[in-house]
Amino acid sequence: MTSVVIANAIVNVCGVIGLIVAMLALHRRDARSPLTRRFLIALGIVALLFLVRSVAWLTGSSLLDDLSVIPAAAIPFGALIVTEGMLRRHAPRAVKLAVMVGAAVLGVGGALGLERFDTPYAVALALFQLGGFAACAFLLATRDRQSLMASENRGIDRMTIGAVIVLPFIVTDFGALMPDMPVKLGALGALLVVTAMLIAGSSGEARWHAVLLTVLRLVSSALLGLAAAFVAPDVDAAQIARFCAIAVSGVLAIGLMTDTLRSYLESRAPGVLSSVAISPATTRDQLIAELLRHPLFESARRYREDDLAAYDPLLLRHRLMSHRVLRRADAPWGHPSIDPAVERLVSLLAAGNATHLVVLSSDPVDLLALAVPVTSADPATETAIALVQRILIMTDDVPPRAMMA
Repeated sequence: MTSVVIANAIVNVCGVIGLIVAMLALHRRDARSPLTRRFLIALGIVALLFLVRSVAWLTGSSLLDDLSVIPAAAIPFGALIVTEGMLRRHAPRAVKLAVMVGAAVLGVGGALGLERFDTPYAVALALFQLGGFAACAFLLATRDRQSLMASENRGIDRMTIGAVIVLPFIVTDFGALMPDMPVKLGALGALLVVTAMLIAGSSGEARWHAVLLTVLRLVSSALLGLAAAFVAPDVDAAQIARFCAIAVSGVLAIGLMTDTLRSYLESRAPGVLSSVAISPATTRDQLIAELLRHPLFESARRYREDDLAAYDPLLLRHRLMSHRVLRRADAPWGHPSIDPAVERLVSLLAAGNATHLVVLSSDPVDLLALAVPVTSADPATETAIALVQRILIMTDDVPPRAMMA
């Protein structure tokens, strides 16, 4: 078994893993959506292609190699049904007929071993796939934008760009057309597309963070592959390309798995805001009692004005009016460090070994002191604490679930 076969098989196995993870993520987001079902069918066809092809290469089975052409010929069909779902209308009958007839003819021909006529069959399959993608891109580009929502138009634009980007990767899979390619990159292109697809479903800020993380993964994995290539003897440009392709594919597949698993685990353990949203509490005291059961607030202690007699509540009132949450790390919070009120607040934080003071009321003084472990002190936690403060100060007459609506 040559290094070329091993590299191609590994990249395709990573593609299978990434596509399956993407299918699970999409199914979990909206299992009943008709568009989700279309995406699952299209991704399933591509995953089946990569799986059959990688097994054929690793086992040397000519039968599986012949059968792998069936899902390859069905890829334009998968792209067309996704296009119809995104446009919310049927494609022209001629396009549908061409895609279905082409998939049947080329698929049956591949199963019968006609791809052994390497160049003619490879040209026909390549033209069919590229023609199918081009037809879908044309339908997307010439759509009636007014009939779709702004979010749908943005999603279609991103999908069109992704399709254009993945085309060069698909061409490398046709060995008869590009015999000198050191590794087939179709699976790598698919990994890039599904990664971009899952990123596009995030909010604006989360999407930007995901893009930065993906760029970091791509650059670092490529450098890792480059470094690993020089460990092997007789390194040449083709060997470097194989190592880099394996490293990038592996890191993308692992990234998809870890991101999806983390999202799943986080959804299983409700956060602070989720606990507030489902809480049956109708008053501030009841809601605070509920919050004290959450790990983030389990160390919290409430200080009413009577409890703060030693800290001069009258002096604290004026200073607390301009703050909602006081972090010990931010002291003196924009005031002189010798300010008497600041000194008392710092002393209160130190006495309770607290990291945050949540201001429930400044007149009369009502505070919630809590200690956030350094391992949990991230921007998301700070945002959750700030939002909980906003909810608490408005909870006396309004149920918490109504505040979250």
